[in-house]
Amino acid sequence: MKTVSVKREGRRWYVVLSCDDVPAMPLPATGAVVGVDLGVASLATTSDGRHYGNPRFLAKASGKLAAAQRELARKKLRSTRRKKAVSKVAGLPGKVRRQRLDLAHKTALDLVRDYDLVAVEDLRVRNMTRRAAPKPDPDRPGQFLSNGQAAKSGLNRSILDAGWGAFVNVLRAKAESAGRVIVEVDARHTSQPCAARGRVAAGNRVVQARFCCVACGHRDHADVNGAVNILRAGLARQADAQAA
Repeated sequence: MKTVSVKREGRRWYVVLSCDDVPAMPLPATGAVVGVDLGVASLATTSDGRHYGNPRFLAKASGKLAAAQRELARKKLRSTRRKKAVSKVAGLPGKVRRQRLDLAHKTALDLVRDYDLVAVEDLRVRNMTRRAAPKPDPDRPGQFLSNGQAAKSGLNRSILDAGWGAFVNVLRAKAESAGRVIVEVDARHTSQPCAARGRVAAGNRVVQARFCCVACGHRDHADVNGAVNILRAGLARQADAQAA
Protein backbone atom coordinates (compact mmCIF):
# COMPACT_ATOMS: atom_id res chain seq x y z
CA MET A 1 0.00 0.00 0.00
CA LYS A 2 1.38 3.38 -1.05
CA THR A 3 -1.01 5.94 0.42
CA VAL A 4 -4.15 6.18 2.52
CA SER A 5 -6.27 9.32 2.45
CA VAL A 6 -9.50 10.21 4.20
CA LYS A 7 -11.99 12.67 2.80
CA ARG A 8 -15.42 13.93 3.76
CA GLU A 9 -18.37 14.82 1.51
CA GLY A 10 -21.25 16.17 3.54
CA ARG A 11 -22.10 13.50 6.10
CA ARG A 12 -20.15 10.80 4.27
CA TRP A 13 -16.57 9.79 4.97
CA TYR A 14 -14.37 7.95 2.50
CA VAL A 15 -11.07 6.11 2.81
CA VAL A 16 -9.07 6.11 -0.44
CA LEU A 17 -6.32 3.50 -0.81
CA SER A 18 -3.52 3.58 -3.38
CA CYS A 19 -1.66 0.30 -3.88
CA ASP A 20 1.22 -1.10 -5.94
CA ASP A 21 1.29 -4.49 -7.70
CA VAL A 22 -2.46 -5.06 -7.62
CA PRO A 23 -2.96 -8.42 -9.37
CA ALA A 24 -4.97 -8.36 -12.58
CA MET A 25 -7.89 -10.76 -12.98
CA PRO A 26 -8.03 -11.59 -16.72
CA LEU A 27 -11.36 -12.83 -17.99
CA PRO A 28 -11.62 -15.71 -20.47
CA ALA A 29 -11.60 -14.68 -24.12
CA THR A 30 -14.97 -14.33 -25.82
CA GLY A 31 -13.82 -13.81 -29.40
CA ALA A 32 -16.19 -10.83 -29.71
CA VAL A 33 -15.41 -7.20 -30.55
CA VAL A 34 -17.66 -4.16 -30.38
CA GLY A 35 -17.84 -0.48 -31.21
CA VAL A 36 -19.49 1.91 -28.75
CA ASP A 37 -21.13 5.21 -29.65
CA LEU A 38 -21.63 7.59 -26.72
CA GLY A 39 -24.69 9.81 -26.76
CA VAL A 40 -27.25 11.82 -24.85
CA ALA A 41 -30.43 9.84 -25.51
CA SER A 42 -28.53 6.65 -24.60
CA LEU A 43 -25.31 6.68 -22.62
CA ALA A 44 -23.83 4.02 -24.91
CA THR A 45 -25.00 2.19 -28.03
CA THR A 46 -23.08 -0.82 -29.34
CA SER A 47 -22.46 -1.92 -32.91
CA ASP A 48 -24.56 -5.05 -32.32
CA GLY A 49 -27.61 -3.03 -31.26
CA ARG A 50 -27.44 -2.80 -27.47
CA HIS A 51 -28.66 0.46 -25.92
CA TYR A 52 -27.58 1.48 -22.42
CA GLY A 53 -30.00 4.13 -21.18
CA ASN A 54 -29.13 7.55 -19.85
CA PRO A 55 -31.33 8.29 -16.79
CA ARG A 56 -30.26 11.99 -16.77
CA PHE A 57 -29.69 12.05 -13.03
CA LEU A 58 -28.85 15.77 -12.90
CA ALA A 59 -32.00 16.79 -14.78
CA LYS A 60 -34.14 14.65 -12.46
CA ALA A 61 -32.50 16.11 -9.35
CA SER A 62 -32.71 19.75 -10.48
CA GLY A 63 -36.26 20.16 -9.14
CA LYS A 64 -35.31 18.73 -5.75
CA LEU A 65 -32.23 20.95 -5.62
CA ALA A 66 -34.24 24.09 -6.43
CA ALA A 67 -36.82 23.20 -3.74
CA ALA A 68 -34.06 22.56 -1.19
CA GLN A 69 -32.43 25.91 -1.99
CA ARG A 70 -35.74 27.74 -1.54
CA GLU A 71 -36.23 25.99 1.78
CA LEU A 72 -32.71 26.97 2.84
CA ALA A 73 -33.38 30.63 2.01
CA ARG A 74 -36.30 30.65 4.46
CA LYS A 75 -34.29 29.36 7.43
CA LYS A 76 -32.95 31.64 10.13
CA LEU A 77 -29.21 32.20 10.23
CA ARG A 78 -27.24 29.99 12.64
CA SER A 79 -30.32 27.88 13.43
CA THR A 80 -30.32 24.08 13.67
CA ARG A 81 -32.86 23.83 10.87
CA ARG A 82 -30.65 25.93 8.62
CA LYS A 83 -27.71 23.58 9.25
CA LYS A 84 -29.88 20.65 8.22
CA ALA A 85 -31.05 22.52 5.12
CA VAL A 86 -27.44 23.34 4.18
CA SER A 87 -26.52 19.68 4.54
CA LYS A 88 -29.44 18.67 2.31
CA VAL A 89 -28.48 21.13 -0.44
CA ALA A 90 -24.84 20.06 -0.27
CA GLY A 91 -25.74 16.37 -0.43
CA LEU A 92 -27.78 16.40 -3.63
CA PRO A 93 -24.90 16.97 -6.11
CA GLY A 94 -22.97 14.19 -4.38
CA LYS A 95 -25.90 11.83 -4.83
CA VAL A 96 -26.04 12.64 -8.55
CA ARG A 97 -22.31 12.01 -8.85
CA ARG A 98 -22.61 8.62 -7.13
CA GLN A 99 -25.57 7.60 -9.31
CA ARG A 100 -23.68 8.55 -12.47
CA LEU A 101 -20.58 6.65 -11.36
CA ASP A 102 -22.63 3.58 -10.44
CA LEU A 103 -24.16 3.54 -13.93
CA ALA A 104 -20.69 3.90 -15.49
CA HIS A 105 -19.37 0.93 -13.49
CA LYS A 106 -22.31 -1.32 -14.39
CA THR A 107 -22.21 -0.44 -18.08
CA ALA A 108 -18.43 -0.81 -18.33
CA LEU A 109 -18.51 -4.16 -16.52
CA ASP A 110 -21.12 -5.47 -18.92
CA LEU A 111 -18.97 -4.50 -21.92
CA VAL A 112 -15.74 -5.87 -20.46
CA ARG A 113 -17.33 -9.21 -19.66
CA ASP A 114 -18.72 -9.73 -23.17
CA TYR A 115 -16.06 -8.35 -25.52
CA ASP A 116 -12.32 -8.80 -25.98
CA LEU A 117 -11.93 -5.46 -27.76
CA VAL A 118 -14.00 -2.32 -27.28
CA ALA A 119 -13.63 0.60 -29.69
CA VAL A 120 -14.80 3.98 -28.35
CA GLU A 121 -14.65 7.57 -29.49
CA ASP A 122 -11.77 9.71 -28.27
CA LEU A 123 -13.96 12.54 -27.02
CA ARG A 124 -12.66 15.88 -25.78
CA VAL A 125 -15.53 16.62 -23.41
CA ARG A 126 -13.94 19.81 -22.07
CA ASN A 127 -13.62 21.25 -25.57
CA MET A 128 -17.13 20.12 -26.53
CA THR A 129 -18.70 21.93 -23.56
CA ARG A 130 -16.91 25.26 -23.95
CA ARG A 131 -18.96 28.40 -24.33
CA ALA A 132 -19.65 29.46 -27.89
CA ALA A 133 -17.24 32.12 -29.13
CA PRO A 134 -18.75 35.64 -29.28
CA LYS A 135 -19.59 37.07 -32.70
CA PRO A 136 -18.92 40.81 -32.96
CA ASP A 137 -21.37 42.72 -35.14
CA PRO A 138 -19.35 44.31 -37.96
CA ASP A 139 -22.00 47.01 -38.47
CA ARG A 140 -22.31 47.99 -34.79
CA PRO A 141 -19.02 48.32 -32.90
CA GLY A 142 -19.32 47.02 -29.35
CA GLN A 143 -22.42 44.92 -30.18
CA PHE A 144 -22.57 41.18 -30.76
CA LEU A 145 -24.58 38.85 -32.99
CA SER A 146 -26.39 35.78 -31.71
CA ASN A 147 -23.92 32.91 -31.33
CA GLY A 148 -26.35 30.14 -30.31
CA GLN A 149 -25.07 29.98 -26.73
CA ALA A 150 -28.55 29.43 -25.26
CA ALA A 151 -29.06 26.27 -27.31
CA LYS A 152 -25.47 25.15 -26.72
CA SER A 153 -25.89 25.55 -22.95
CA GLY A 154 -28.68 22.99 -23.00
CA LEU A 155 -26.54 20.58 -25.00
CA ASN A 156 -23.59 21.16 -22.66
CA ARG A 157 -25.73 20.26 -19.65
CA SER A 158 -26.92 17.09 -21.37
CA ILE A 159 -23.35 16.06 -22.25
CA LEU A 160 -22.11 16.65 -18.70
CA ASP A 161 -25.16 14.89 -17.26
CA ALA A 162 -24.39 11.80 -19.35
CA GLY A 163 -20.93 11.58 -17.77
CA TRP A 164 -18.98 10.44 -20.85
CA GLY A 165 -15.60 11.21 -19.32
CA ALA A 166 -16.28 9.23 -16.14
CA PHE A 167 -17.61 6.30 -18.14
CA VAL A 168 -14.54 6.07 -20.41
CA ASN A 169 -12.18 6.29 -17.41
CA VAL A 170 -14.03 3.46 -15.65
CA LEU A 171 -14.05 1.42 -18.86
CA ARG A 172 -10.27 1.82 -19.26
CA ALA A 173 -9.63 0.70 -15.67
CA LYS A 174 -11.88 -2.36 -15.87
CA ALA A 175 -10.47 -3.37 -19.24
CA GLU A 176 -6.90 -3.20 -17.95
CA SER A 177 -7.78 -5.39 -14.97
CA ALA A 178 -9.68 -7.90 -17.13
CA GLY A 179 -7.05 -8.12 -19.87
CA ARG A 180 -9.30 -6.50 -22.48
CA VAL A 181 -8.28 -4.03 -25.19
CA ILE A 182 -9.69 -0.50 -25.45
CA VAL A 183 -9.10 1.31 -28.75
CA GLU A 184 -9.94 5.01 -28.91
CA VAL A 185 -10.61 6.42 -32.37
CA ASP A 186 -11.08 9.91 -33.77
CA ALA A 187 -14.69 10.90 -33.11
CA ARG A 188 -14.93 13.11 -36.20
CA HIS A 189 -17.12 11.84 -39.05
CA THR A 190 -18.07 8.57 -37.32
CA SER A 191 -21.80 9.36 -37.51
CA GLN A 192 -21.95 10.55 -41.14
CA PRO A 193 -20.83 7.63 -43.35
CA CYS A 194 -23.16 4.75 -44.22
CA ALA A 195 -21.98 1.68 -42.31
CA ALA A 196 -22.81 -0.55 -45.29
CA ARG A 197 -21.11 1.34 -48.15
CA GLY A 198 -19.30 4.23 -46.48
CA ARG A 199 -21.10 6.88 -48.49
CA VAL A 200 -21.78 10.31 -46.99
CA ALA A 201 -24.80 12.43 -47.92
CA ALA A 202 -26.63 15.29 -46.25
CA GLY A 203 -29.97 13.48 -46.50
CA ASN A 204 -28.83 10.34 -44.68
CA ARG A 205 -30.15 11.61 -41.33
CA VAL A 206 -33.39 13.49 -41.86
CA VAL A 207 -34.47 12.35 -38.39
CA GLN A 208 -31.87 12.48 -35.61
CA ALA A 209 -32.38 8.90 -34.41
CA ARG A 210 -32.68 7.19 -37.80
CA PHE A 211 -30.06 6.62 -40.48
CA CYS A 212 -31.22 5.95 -44.04
CA CYS A 213 -28.61 6.00 -46.80
CA VAL A 214 -29.98 7.82 -49.82
CA ALA A 215 -27.51 5.98 -52.07
CA CYS A 216 -27.93 2.31 -51.12
CA GLY A 217 -31.04 2.35 -48.92
CA HIS A 218 -29.29 0.99 -45.80
CA ARG A 219 -31.41 1.69 -42.71
CA ASP A 220 -30.46 1.48 -39.06
CA HIS A 221 -30.60 3.34 -35.77
CA ALA A 222 -28.25 6.31 -36.18
CA ASP A 223 -26.25 5.45 -33.06
CA VAL A 224 -25.84 1.80 -34.15
CA ASN A 225 -24.66 2.99 -37.56
CA GLY A 226 -22.12 5.24 -35.81
CA ALA A 227 -20.99 2.40 -33.52
CA VAL A 228 -20.32 0.16 -36.54
CA ASN A 229 -18.14 2.90 -38.06
CA ILE A 230 -16.32 3.27 -34.74
CA LEU A 231 -15.67 -0.48 -34.58
CA ARG A 232 -14.34 -0.51 -38.15
CA ALA A 233 -11.98 2.38 -37.36
CA GLY A 234 -10.90 0.73 -34.10
CA LEU A 235 -10.07 -2.58 -35.79
CA ALA A 236 -8.07 -0.77 -38.46
CA ARG A 237 -6.13 1.16 -35.82
CA GLN A 238 -5.47 -2.00 -33.83
CA ALA A 239 -4.21 -3.78 -36.95
CA ASP A 240 -1.85 -0.88 -37.70
CA ALA A 241 -0.54 -0.94 -34.13
CA GLN A 242 0.15 -4.67 -34.30
CA ALA A 243 1.86 -4.38 -37.66
CA ALA A 244 4.15 -1.58 -36.50
